[in-house]
Amino acid sequence: MPEADQEGKEYFLNVPPTSEGFFLKGSNSLDWGMKNRLSHIFSPKTGRTVMLAVDHGYFQGPTTGLERIDLSIVPLAPYADTLMLTRGILRSTIPPTFTGGVVLRASGGPSILRELSNEQLAVGIEDALRLNVSAMAVQVFIGGEFETQTVHNMTRLVDLGNRYGMPILAVTAVGKDMARDARYFRLACRICAELGAHYVKTYYVPAGFDTMAASCPVPLVMAGGKKIPEADALTMTYNAIQEGAAGVDMGRNIFQSEAPIAMIQAVRAVVHDGLNVKEAFQMYQDLGSQTGAKEK
Repeated sequence: MPEADQEGKEYFLNVPPTSEGFFLKGSNSLDWGMKNRLSHIFSPKTGRTVMLAVDHGYFQGPTTGLERIDLSIVPLAPYADTLMLTRGILRSTIPPTFTGGVVLRASGGPSILRELSNEQLAVGIEDALRLNVSAMAVQVFIGGEFETQTVHNMTRLVDLGNRYGMPILAVTAVGKDMARDARYFRLACRICAELGAHYVKTYYVPAGFDTMAASCPVPLVMAGGKKIPEADALTMTYNAIQEGAAGVDMGRNIFQSEAPIAMIQAVRAVVHDGLNVKEAFQMYQDLGSQTGAKEK
């Protein structure tokens, strides 16, 4: 047996013990493992995230820009804080040497040919743990035909997440009969947070996004939405951050850009470095001219 060491002497009796608060809104009472996983998604330095969403194929198939994820997305991964994707793409295409966060798409079922709100849970939490992901994402269709079903998908996943230390991201989807405005998104985001989601992804609206962020007690991440001009996407990112978003989950506005690597770096500069729109767009143009347009 090893020899007994000498009894300790330095107890620093004049230094009170410290217990730092967690840096994310509404997350201080979560367990250590949950906070650790969230720290792989959100930067502890800025409290924000740049998520790269590449999960569109789970209901759309090989959409534009995602035909060959090994060629279009893997080169972008080092610039993202987090990838949002399916387990099929994670296992088949993403190198296991990727050290950023991974948010796993956990709901699915219908394709674009059917009623999209008719989703079920499509991944077990055991597989998510096996894949060592940082969070699981579930779509919630407030106002949709299968609204209650998708809310229950989320609450079941929240229960499992709390049991195993897995954060759950609720993704708001617009119901067919609901206007895409701040009133709708305040409703959708608050319902998700009230029922236990650890953070929420939602869309940006010019009028009232600040009220959406303020009334949601957990971090709110802006969805990138459809492809728009790069300057407009950077403007939307800047406005969302200024109005309370804890980051972005952007897909098409990055991987469908003419210069995706330049675009994701410009988005990062807005989210983490505080660049304004003019500075970020100039950065995009400069980097784009150096790296060239994406290969077709």
